[in-house]
Amino acid sequence: MYPDLSYFFHDLLGTSLDNWTSIFKTFGFMLVMALVACGVFLKKELLRLEKEGKVKPVSVTVTENAPTPISEIIGNSIFLTIIVAKLMVILPDISTFSANPAGLIFSKHGNWVIGILVGFATGFYQFWKTGQKNEPSITKTILHYPSSRTNDIIILAGLSGVLGSKLFSIIEDLPSFFEDPAGTFLSGSGLNVYGGLIVAFATVYYFVNKIGIKPIYMMDIAGMGILLGYAIGRIGCQLSGDGDWGIVAAGIPEWWFLPDWLWSYQYPNNVNNDGILIASCQPEIYQQSLMSGMSSEQSCATACGMRYCHQLSAGVYPTPIYETAFGLFAFAMLYINKHRFKIPGMIFFTYMIINGAERFLIELIRVNEKHSFLGLSWSQAQYISVGFVLGGIAGIFYLIRTTSKMTE
Repeated sequence: MYPDLSYFFHDLLGTSLDNWTSIFKTFGFMLVMALVACGVFLKKELLRLEKEGKVKPVSVTVTENAPTPISEIIGNSIFLTIIVAKLMVILPDISTFSANPAGLIFSKHGNWVIGILVGFATGFYQFWKTGQKNEPSITKTILHYPSSRTNDIIILAGLSGVLGSKLFSIIEDLPSFFEDPAGTFLSGSGLNVYGGLIVAFATVYYFVNKIGIKPIYMMDIAGMGILLGYAIGRIGCQLSGDGDWGIVAAGIPEWWFLPDWLWSYQYPNNVNNDGILIASCQPEIYQQSLMSGMSSEQSCATACGMRYCHQLSAGVYPTPIYETAFGLFAFAMLYINKHRFKIPGMIFFTYMIINGAERFLIELIRVNEKHSFLGLSWSQAQYISVGFVLGGIAGIFYLIRTTSKMTE
């Protein structure tokens, strides 16, 4: 399929494979699109709650014409140093960077001499400019609407979600982490969805409570928003072929009326280079390249003229498509009927039940590692999904009971 955008544009426009557009990996691109969609949705919902008077602005003290803090100047200089140092090695060799962007970005490689010089010069200029300000500082209190912090919430959710996904994935496979700690942690693969949800939820809960948004309202928005973002993110899993697919599919039944690839798919050009070589490759050259010490991507480029030259030997269930379809449907149902939920928090706990049930069932046909516990043999996600369902049911009963007592 499309491990990066160069493969997409090759099919669409006939442009060359693995060109500069290969910098943009499909999974990462769709993850950004998911965050953008969630940001738009969050902004819309916060504005609605502000209009309804359920979310109120908070008083914030601001100082105009204040000198730029030294800590901010130093932070900006360090950031600029890293950016310039990396760009000085990226721009002369775009092809190498596009083959493994994360590997270069998180490595020690960079033109640090030029980077430090630019960073120091910029910091010195900011410090000098701050000292030239003659206008007096003015401190005043303004009303700050929570909807203005939408970008902060989305960025915080995205960063904490990726970190949580990576941490839970590491816990699930500690031996691999101990073999290569830095490589495992910095790799773009191996992300645990539930880990991301749990860490992002805790982080955002703390933040929104701090800026004056009642967490119970934010939870309802999050329940719908997570379904939307999850559905879009899974499109990236499907297009890139990142290994998040199902088990080998059974034979297509006679009653199946949809396209065959929706039942069984082999993920050609998958980003992991899993499976067997595609038909256009030269197996002998590929094996020779591997034996000479080349990576899988380099061997593919030599033998096949492309960096991603594998497909699965047998068709598997394209589970990301199923999850995208379910996520969009569930989001639509909750969004359309949101005004029917009269008790704040009810949407979120309903989401927990829906999400838990869906994930438990999809795990039955997904490739996953099983863990034995109390006589059960489930994946990590299935154990957590059961907790989601039970937590959702308990939350609904708690809200109903609390609301009924308040009305007595």
